[in-house]
Amino acid sequence: MDELRKRTRELLETSAVKVVIGYENGTDGKTRALFAVKPEDAEKLIFDSRCIMNLAAYITKKEVRNKGKMGITATLPVMRAIIQLASEFQVTDADLLVLGITPESKLVEFKDLAEVESFVHQYQIEIDARNREMLDKIAKMTLEERWAFWIKELSPCFKCYACRAACPMCYCSRCTVDFNQPQWIPVPSHELGNLEWHIMRAVHLAGRCVDCDACYNACPLAIPLNLLTKRMLQDAKDHFGGYQPSIKAGHLMSTYKPDDKDNFIM
Repeated sequence: MDELRKRTRELLETSAVKVVIGYENGTDGKTRALFAVKPEDAEKLIFDSRCIMNLAAYITKKEVRNKGKMGITATLPVMRAIIQLASEFQVTDADLLVLGITPESKLVEFKDLAEVESFVHQYQIEIDARNREMLDKIAKMTLEERWAFWIKELSPCFKCYACRAACPMCYCSRCTVDFNQPQWIPVPSHELGNLEWHIMRAVHLAGRCVDCDACYNACPLAIPLNLLTKRMLQDAKDHFGGYQPSIKAGHLMSTYKPDDKDNFIM
């Protein structure tokens, strides 16, 4: 995208930003994150259908933030993640310039995060048909069948934590799984430990996940762990009127309304 390269070069030449996060060609036909810090780095930038990594995962990294104001190539899922991070006080207008890529692959430069929020609210989060079908299938299972399904699907997990690394919402300086006194999540890859890890992560993402599938795309074993967060998204829509990230409105698990449903309370 020549327009993106040109604008990136201009921003770096004028020091409007100190780094632009984007995509470049990697190995084996895949893409990887590019951190352009010199004007000539702009020539490495690419954007095509392979660019599915959620680059918002990098804007909370101190190694990137320490460079100064950041620019970022942002698809719709990346923009949603940025707004969610802003609502959690992890990024401000002073930190970031968003170079948005619309669903029509057009470049849009936003003057502030409020403009980004207005833009993303034009597009509702919609779970794709294939995953909706899978969620419906799981919902129709008995409790025993559902248990067996998840035991089978999660059993190959060896806790590489690629899902955590790829997720922009997993920015804690120390994760629950990193504690050993007490040991909250078992370290070995076994039935209990795998279940606890993935369920704990899904619950932490309730009302925060932007449905970018970064976790699933990063998993080396293609475990459908994104079905857990998609179930959360579906529940948010069914019981709380849907979910869209908002800078000031807070998120699902931190917001209470008097008319919230409470039929789950025994």
